[in-house]
Amino acid sequence: MVPQIAALVMSLAAFVATPAIAQPLQCVPYARAHSAIDLHGNAATWWAQAEGNYDRGQTPRTGSVLVFKASGAMRVGHVAVVKKIVDDRHVVLNHANWSRPGMIETSAMAEDVSANGDWSNVRVWYSPTQSLGLRASPAFGFIYAPGTQDAQPAIAAPHRERFETAFADIAAKG
Repeated sequence: MVPQIAALVMSLAAFVATPAIAQPLQCVPYARAHSAIDLHGNAATWWAQAEGNYDRGQTPRTGSVLVFKASGAMRVGHVAVVKKIVDDRHVVLNHANWSRPGMIETSAMAEDVSANGDWSNVRVWYSPTQSLGLRASPAFGFIYAPGTQDAQPAIAAPHRERFETAFADIAAKG
């Protein structure tokens, strides 16, 4: 009789709901949910996966996904959605899991610090220091969501003035 009761208890246990263990939101599901890019796997693999499926390039477009390479600091890379283009060297990103595990950041400034202006090295707003990160992170470039347009021409204001104006708006929201 005891073995039958144990078997019954074990079979009923399969039907008991158990709470899911909450895990911090990662950048990949965040970028997939907030862009029209439907790729899976580690962020650093998105660049290769996009080949032949999405247009890619070195110029930011609103709605595109910036893909960071794997590095010592980012073992699986990182992806972030371009919210706004400030100028040829600055964009505003929305992303998750950058400044701390699971943290969603909207309106995070990113700066192209590459020698050739090709977004191959990028500094990104780091919330704990309330500044652009001290290290440059290597990046592949941008994956363009279907329907995204080419980057709009820069506003006629001087480069530094455009940056400071956009950054002031973002800092005021923080």
